[in-house]
Amino acid sequence: MLTAINPKLPMRNKSITRDFYLNKLGFEEFGEKDYDGYLMVQKDDIQIHFFEFKDLDPKENYGQIYIRTDEIDKLYQFLIDRKTSIHPNGNLEIKDWGQKEFSILDPDNNLLTFGQMI
Repeated sequence: MLTAINPKLPMRNKSITRDFYLNKLGFEEFGEKDYDGYLMVQKDDIQIHFFEFKDLDPKENYGQIYIRTDEIDKLYQFLIDRKTSIHPNGNLEIKDWGQKEFSILDPDNNLLTFGQMI
């Protein structure tokens, strides 16, 4: 019955968010129409949607998503090669719960954690 989930995260500035996800993370813009105050990006089978929240205080933003991958080492190196900052507490490591993970923060302090079952 359920087929997909597309998280919606807040963004303060559409052009900054678009630039980060397209140029740092390798996503592509999704959809044929440009909606005012709304952005959709896609990479492989993952879509993330963003809504404009100009008054967002990044220090008070707790937006988080967990994205599973089957090539975590390759993805990690891809982001390092693009000079994407890894979260200071989110370096690539094997966790006690059997996942290899790392995390990044986007320009609005949304936490993206990438994980692969080992």
